[in-house]
Amino acid sequence: MSAIRTILVAVDFSEYAEAAVEVALDLARSLEARLHVVHAFHLPIQIVSPYEVAIPDPYLEETRSAARQKLAGVVERIRAGGIPAEAHLSEVPAAQAIAGVAEKTGADLIVMGTRGLTGLRHVLLGSVTERTMRLAPCSVLAVKRPGDAES
Repeated sequence: MSAIRTILVAVDFSEYAEAAVEVALDLARSLEARLHVVHAFHLPIQIVSPYEVAIPDPYLEETRSAARQKLAGVVERIRAGGIPAEAHLSEVPAAQAIAGVAEKTGADLIVMGTRGLTGLRHVLLGSVTERTMRLAPCSVLAVKRPGDAES
């Protein structure tokens, strides 16, 4: 395995993502790696919905702005710990966004939680984690939340 110099950590602001950030920070410190932090939100919008109701632009911009602020907070906390970090905000489905940013940044490793905001259990892993593992151009480290016993 080649040296790990670039780590991508995926965040959805859940406690599972927080556990992944902590692992990514530890790895970045010990490997002297750079961190990229990605957050994806996807608001599927149909051009013509069956109800002919469009999502108002102010709602979309407010969502975008809130996501940008939360992501910036995570990146600033990482930088405060002395680790170089960069933020990436994407508006496509999460697994596609994570794999795409990993490819764009030349990530050597993706770190992400086994579950996300929904907390739903799947047969093996959360569906986003599972899809990311299939799409990713590099290895994926799936991190459990401390104290979690997945069945």
